[in-house]
Amino acid sequence: MSYRNKKFNTLLVTVEDNVAIIQFNRPEAMNAVNFEMAVERIELFDGVSQDPEVRAVILTGAGDKAYCAGGDLVAFSKFGVVEARDFSDKVATAQKILTEMPKPTIAAINGFAFGGGVESILMTDLRIASDKAKLALPEINVGVFPGGGGTQRLLQNVPICRAKEMIFFGDVINAQTALEWGLINKVVPQAELMNTAKEWAKKLAQKPPFALKMAKMSINQAWSCDSDSGLKLESNVWCALFGTEDQKEGMQAFIEKRKPVFKGR
Repeated sequence: MSYRNKKFNTLLVTVEDNVAIIQFNRPEAMNAVNFEMAVERIELFDGVSQDPEVRAVILTGAGDKAYCAGGDLVAFSKFGVVEARDFSDKVATAQKILTEMPKPTIAAINGFAFGGGVESILMTDLRIASDKAKLALPEINVGVFPGGGGTQRLLQNVPICRAKEMIFFGDVINAQTALEWGLINKVVPQAELMNTAKEWAKKLAQKPPFALKMAKMSINQAWSCDSDSGLKLESNVWCALFGTEDQKEGMQAFIEKRKPVFKGR
C-alpha cells in the first residue's frame, strides 16, 4: 500500500504541486512523539523519500500551538533501558531517512518545538519559524539530555558555547533568538508561515531534482569527512551532472533566454 493511501494515526500527509506536507498529528499532546509515531515516521519518511512526484517536503505540526513538543514524557516515564533502546533505535532510523532524503526539506515551525522537535528541525535543510515559535532542549530538567541527535547535530548549527547553553540550562528561546543564533533561516508572522513555506517549497520543486540531490549530499558529507574527501566527492558529483538532461536543458535555456523545464533526468 502506498503511503498516500494509508491512514496514519499520528501523522498527516498531503501531496500537491510536487510538494509533500507532513504534519505531526497529536495536537492533544502538543504533537509529542510516542512509540507509535516513532514507528509511523519511518514508513512515511521512506515513502516520501522514494516518491518520484515529490520534489520538496514541508514538516510542520497539526494545530496552531506546537510543531512538536519532543518525546512523550508520559510514555517515557514507564521506560526501562530496553524500552529506551527500542525507542531510540526507531528514532535514529527515521532521522537517518529524513537527513538523507534526496530532496530538500523545510521545517515550518508553527509553535513549541522542544526536545525531539528541535532535533527533527536540525535534520531539515531549511527552517522557517512563526513569530510565536518557542524552541528548547529541556531534557536536562527531567533527568536526561537530548538523545536524538541533539548533542551532535546542534554543534553543526551553532557555536559550541550556544549548544551547551541550550543543553545545560534547558531554557526556552524565542524565534528571533533562534534566528540570531543561526538555528533557523527566517521568522514570519504566524498567519504567513505556511504560505511562506509553500512558496519556498514550490520554488525548490522547480529546480533540477538531481542537481539538488547531489548538492545536498555534498553539503551533508562535509559534516562527517575531512576536507580532501569532501572536495573529491563534490568534484565527482559535479562532473556527473554533465551527463544529465537537466544540465543540458538548464544551460540551453540560459543561452536561449527562456525559463528551463527540469524533469529530473
